[in-house]
Amino acid sequence: MSAPNPTVSRADIEDFLFYEADLLDEWRLEEWRDLFTEDGRYHVPATDNPLGDPDLDLALISDTKEGVRGRVQRLLSTWAHIENPRSRTRRVIGNVRVAAADDGEILAHCNAIVYRSRVSGTTTYAARLTYRLRRENDGFRIVLKQTVLDHETLRDSGGVLSIII
Repeated sequence: MSAPNPTVSRADIEDFLFYEADLLDEWRLEEWRDLFTEDGRYHVPATDNPLGDPDLDLALISDTKEGVRGRVQRLLSTWAHIENPRSRTRRVIGNVRVAAADDGEILAHCNAIVYRSRVSGTTTYAARLTYRLRRENDGFRIVLKQTVLDHETLRDSGGVLSIII
């Protein structure tokens, strides 16, 4: 990771990440979708290959902006049976680090704990999130959100990843 970016503060990035967490916890998924740039990507590598190449290796999720649109549409409909009724989630974001990316975009890393509650119980997901952000007139936009789960397997979380981490 390169040196911190003097044009953006960690507090600015933390505010953005906290805002994104609130959107997801409140199931304001269309607003979350709109945080992505048109060339944006949401990527969750397979638990057995967390450093895999997003273009070559199997992933749990590897969505372009169009894929994010479809994911949000499904989660807000009755088609996503596992999320009907929807889960209650709560995210805790911490250890935020910010750096300049080579192309002028902002690179940020953080840790996240996500609690997913259903009638059957509460599941905990732990992850390291990496963001490539682009500053635009109205704030930051997501070019990449990569979520590397700390789980060896999803069996310890019920074998399910039906929410956005």
